[in-house]
Amino acid sequence: MGNSIFKLVYFIELILISVVRGIGTSKYRKLTTEVDRTTVPDQILLGLNGIAMILPLFYIFSSWFDFADFTLPDWLRWIGVVLFAGAAILLWKTHRDLGRNWTPTLGIRDEHTLVTEGIFKSIRHPMYAAHLLWALAQPLILTNWIVGFSFLVTQILQYLLRIKAEEQMMLDQFGDQYQQYMNTTDRFLPRLRK
Repeated sequence: MGNSIFKLVYFIELILISVVRGIGTSKYRKLTTEVDRTTVPDQILLGLNGIAMILPLFYIFSSWFDFADFTLPDWLRWIGVVLFAGAAILLWKTHRDLGRNWTPTLGIRDEHTLVTEGIFKSIRHPMYAAHLLWALAQPLILTNWIVGFSFLVTQILQYLLRIKAEEQMMLDQFGDQYQQYMNTTDRFLPRLRK
């Protein structure tokens, strides 16, 4: 199957995930944040993530990065399509369950509540898990060494920097309640054992 069909499928899924993200964040983007612990490195990584999310458009609509293409069997590329769809579903569930508690930066809103129901009952960081699924799907669908892996690299760097800081912020805000929640959930995958 041609590379162009996978580029088209990726583009459609990118539009879908962008709509999910837009709907999930539109009502809450302008709410005030009481505590903001965003650092300069975090802002830089958010910017790099944005570039890595947009880079596929240049690959889809131009030949600039074609020199870095590699090949995979179609069945593996279709697994990437399924992973990307799973990322969109997980992102939608996360935004639905977070509601007004979502912040675009590392922060706590006025009247912020600890969300432990819905998808958060199984996974402590489902939004990061969704982005990681997306980042794993990208090189499978867009078989290009630069474009394919760009989002995965920035996601890993951001998680290494941000998750510990976010969990400390939540411990500072919610104390023992968050510690108990941490004891019953894992960061990215549902626990197989109780």
